[in-house]
Amino acid sequence: MMIMGSLARPNSLFFRTSGRGLTQFVCFQKLTWNGSFPSGQLEVDAKKKNTEAPVVVVTGASRGIGRAIALSLGKASCKVLVNYAKSSTQAEEVSNLIEAFGGQALTFEGDVSNEADVESMIKTAVDAWGTVDVLVNNAGITRDGLLMRMNKSQWQDVIDLNLTGVFLCIQAAAKIMTMKKKGRIVNITSVIGQVGNVGQANYSAAKAGVIGLTKSAAREYASRNITVNAVAPGFIASDMTAMLRPDIEKKLLELIPLGRLGQPEEVAGLVEFLALNPSANYITGQVFTIDGGMAILMVALEAPGMRFDSKCF
Repeated sequence: MMIMGSLARPNSLFFRTSGRGLTQFVCFQKLTWNGSFPSGQLEVDAKKKNTEAPVVVVTGASRGIGRAIALSLGKASCKVLVNYAKSSTQAEEVSNLIEAFGGQALTFEGDVSNEADVESMIKTAVDAWGTVDVLVNNAGITRDGLLMRMNKSQWQDVIDLNLTGVFLCIQAAAKIMTMKKKGRIVNITSVIGQVGNVGQANYSAAKAGVIGLTKSAAREYASRNITVNAVAPGFIASDMTAMLRPDIEKKLLELIPLGRLGQPEEVAGLVEFLALNPSANYITGQVFTIDGGMAILMVALEAPGMRFDSKCF
């Protein structure tokens, strides 16, 4: 039995219930909504979320795979430093797109083979956002030529940027990561570093070196809770592949079991997983090949005289 009583206090309803010799008094508070949200708390929550957004440095991020990686991480609410060497217009475009997604970004012009530039790049990220959580080493160049005709500058330029640059960036970023005992590093290598290629001894050596560096760094930094992994793309759609003659493209696709070129966004998705996903916490020292099955087919066929253009990777 329920009997409605009087108002115990303004905006409250008071009830007396009885039954089986028990009498209970229940008070219900009457709440009204004024049509507005608790903006103060929302601002605090927004600031907290903004503070917790991972800080990411992506080298060579103005074009191709690097651009796709920077945009993917920007869409994931990261604060992204977009490194570039020459393509300032494209870098600014990437930065603007990240901000349009609701993220934060800044651009940094620098040569990753130059130690001073690398130190300045990492300092720029720390000065702006307080730390570095993720490093993606993507910057790279090619100077193709047969080994018998390759001069020392062709060799050294590629080794300096594609391998020494990765070494310098890992060293600089890991200094920040070791202090907080947390971080993720993803190095972009290539299937050419796994299987080699005619006319690309320098590029192949550099990318193979990145694989060895990845494994050694993973062992050294594991005790600091820093994971280090590598991604090895195969043929990825780009401005270069768009200019291939139909007959060359046909031969190329015959070497790929999936029968198509990869997309930069597919590489970026794998990098995002390794960089941000909690499920990747226990993965380190690994090389992930993303090539449509090309590497396994190349090893099986040992295609004689076939030369690949690394600008497609």
